[in-house]
Amino acid sequence: EAGYQLVLFTLRLLTQLLDHVTEELLSTIELFVNRLDSVESVLPYEYTAFDFCSEKTMKRPSENLGQVLFGERIEPSPYKFEFKKPAVCQKVCTRTYDTSSPSDKAKLDFLKKGMLLNYQHHWIVDNMPVTWCYDVEDGQKFCNPGFPIGCYVTEGGRAKDACVVNSNFKEKDAFYIFNHVDITIHYHIVEHEQLGARLVAAKIEPKSYENPNDDNPDCAGGPKFLKNKYTGVFKIPYTYSVNFVEDKSIRWASRWDYILESMPHTNIQWFSIMNSLVIVLFLSGMVAMIMLRTLHKDIARYNQMDSVEDAQEEFGWKLVHGDVFRPPRKGMLLSVFLGSGTQIFIMTFVTLFFACLGFLSPANRGALMTCAVVLWVLLGTPAGYVAARLYKSFGGEKWKTNVLLTAFLCPGVVFADFFVMNLILWGEGSSAAMPFGTLVAILALWFCISVPLTFIGAYFGFKKAGIEHPVRTNQIPRQIPEQSFYTKPLPGIVMGGILPFGCIFIQLFFILNSIWSHQMYYMFGFLFLVFIILVITCSEATILLCYFHLCAEDYHWQWRSFLTSGFTAVYFLVYAIHYFFSKLQITGLASTILYFGYTMIMALIFFLFTGTIGFFACFWFVTKIYSVVKVD
Repeated sequence: EAGYQLVLFTLRLLTQLLDHVTEELLSTIELFVNRLDSVESVLPYEYTAFDFCSEKTMKRPSENLGQVLFGERIEPSPYKFEFKKPAVCQKVCTRTYDTSSPSDKAKLDFLKKGMLLNYQHHWIVDNMPVTWCYDVEDGQKFCNPGFPIGCYVTEGGRAKDACVVNSNFKEKDAFYIFNHVDITIHYHIVEHEQLGARLVAAKIEPKSYENPNDDNPDCAGGPKFLKNKYTGVFKIPYTYSVNFVEDKSIRWASRWDYILESMPHTNIQWFSIMNSLVIVLFLSGMVAMIMLRTLHKDIARYNQMDSVEDAQEEFGWKLVHGDVFRPPRKGMLLSVFLGSGTQIFIMTFVTLFFACLGFLSPANRGALMTCAVVLWVLLGTPAGYVAARLYKSFGGEKWKTNVLLTAFLCPGVVFADFFVMNLILWGEGSSAAMPFGTLVAILALWFCISVPLTFIGAYFGFKKAGIEHPVRTNQIPRQIPEQSFYTKPLPGIVMGGILPFGCIFIQLFFILNSIWSHQMYYMFGFLFLVFIILVITCSEATILLCYFHLCAEDYHWQWRSFLTSGFTAVYFLVYAIHYFFSKLQITGLASTILYFGYTMIMALIFFLFTGTIGFFACFWFVTKIYSVVKVD
């Protein structure tokens, strides 16, 4: 009996001790800091690059591949507080700069450059972005997942960027430093679970205080500013206040909503979808009309021709039946492009599908990019198979060259561009510069997984018999008659890209905003819908133009179908240039080179993606119409 009581007492004591430790762990709220970025520069920088108060002792959390590629660098911060224990004007640290010291002057100049370019902090609490909410027009609130490090008032007295929020910021040619933050943590109590409370929002208000007494700051008095031409010793005391507010209205599952709702996208998105659907319906009507009326009549008429005299009077697309499946010029390059395009198409489809199911939400940092890269690596087999099968159908025999080009040409161009951009980022000391280890890891993924998988796909592609065509190809190529302006290759290709681009350009604006203006992109449902609309539009526009060209007795449809829908990428490039000059305030040569370098990568991927859709749509169409016609 005594032994049983002793065991019970020991268990109770252990439980109490464990509860106490758990309570201690749960009651400490850790604040993490991420890289700093700006809408005026493509170069993000690590938190420590600006010489803010930092935490040296704690280990930084590990990042996934997507986070590294986007330049995210999450680090622990010295801002720590206890749950439900408000704090007022707590000192974090004081940074002292002596302008006579070259290293101090360089640090101060870098901080001034950051304020001039409106660099923004990105802080994280409980995997939630700490937001700065402020009023905008129409009485609405905008919640920004970042807040500025400071701001600048020009020599003429004009307040730039965040300096407009405070009328006291009026010192000319001066930098105002946001050295104090008021943090408000919103939480709700969980009644039926043991966790106690859950954080549902973290909001911040940056402020500037002189704080003449470094050891005992009072967060009162005027703002802290630094004259542009200041010389001597300059001190920046960093402080914070924290407050806790119980909020029963926000559920933990929907705690991101207040950030996303402040972004006025949804109405424009529906307009974009409706606009795209109108184009699709118009095109579908055109294609249906051609398929059902014109083609049906053509096929019926061709199949009723019994006499030789009638057969000699063939006209339209039936005339070129002996040449329509003639292998195209540069068939090797076309097959390689189509292999890479298939790889990109499947990768995009699967990534967007997972994103729609909610696996790749903004809460899972870097998940979207990681998923895309891993899928691309694993989809080497379809790329090799499609390239090999088509190359064999084109009558090609240099299968080794075909396999090597499929594995290395398009990925090599993308990697070379990416490597040059990385060298510029290294030179600028940006956090977006990929560490050497990650670069080696990506090369290992490419050479050790993607390339062997491409070889396996190509082996099976060459092993299979070539694609059976419904009609025989004549030995002597038919002469193509003089073409009118509209049926010449270039006008058709240029016109073909307009309609698919019209479907996506509004969505493109939001995607470019999320990449370059650091806005959150979360509407993957819309994007998936636009993706399907783009596939349909590319297919239908290419089929229409293909039919017109075949009726004009021009049978070179392979390259033309690829380039017709692939030309959408040229419109994308033109739009990206327009976006750069009209919407962005990017300054500096390095940022400009980086913008256009990364845009070229996106344009190449988009070219292969849309071109592949156009080719396979046209291939299906041509095979279909010639398989139902009697050929003598």
